[in-house]
Amino acid sequence: MISKKTKYGLKALFYLAKHYGCGPVLIMDLAETEHIPKKFLELILLNLKNKGLLQSKKGKGGGYILGKPPDKITMGEVIRILDGPLAPVSCVSQTAYRKCEECRDEKTCGIRLVMQEVRDAMANILDKTSLADLLERVKHASEKSAFDYII
Repeated sequence: MISKKTKYGLKALFYLAKHYGCGPVLIMDLAETEHIPKKFLELILLNLKNKGLLQSKKGKGGGYILGKPPDKITMGEVIRILDGPLAPVSCVSQTAYRKCEECRDEKTCGIRLVMQEVRDAMANILDKTSLADLLERVKHASEKSAFDYII
């Protein structure tokens, strides 16, 4: 399960992706529109900025913008920045591997074998899904919803 911090981070990035190319967005506007506590959002955005996903501009006309185009920021990257490794157990993590103390043989551990599949499946989806993909999916879902409403 992703943390509230990551969920808010993804919501904020999605909002910024919708406004990509339109100039900086104020934290207050982002917090109000997405219903994210402002102080919490400030910490999240600062973390994302420090990792290069965002840029900020101070002063009049300032705010936050994406540091890369929406098609270059993946959900997997964001989740790893805000929540850490995708792996459900440390012995299958590619970024934070740590051997389980109680495991006698990693090669034959049934739990590890299944959790490896889980991590691989999650990474396969999340590392291939960009903010641009999210925008497209939401657009498609909105069009479908509007069509269903007409019928």
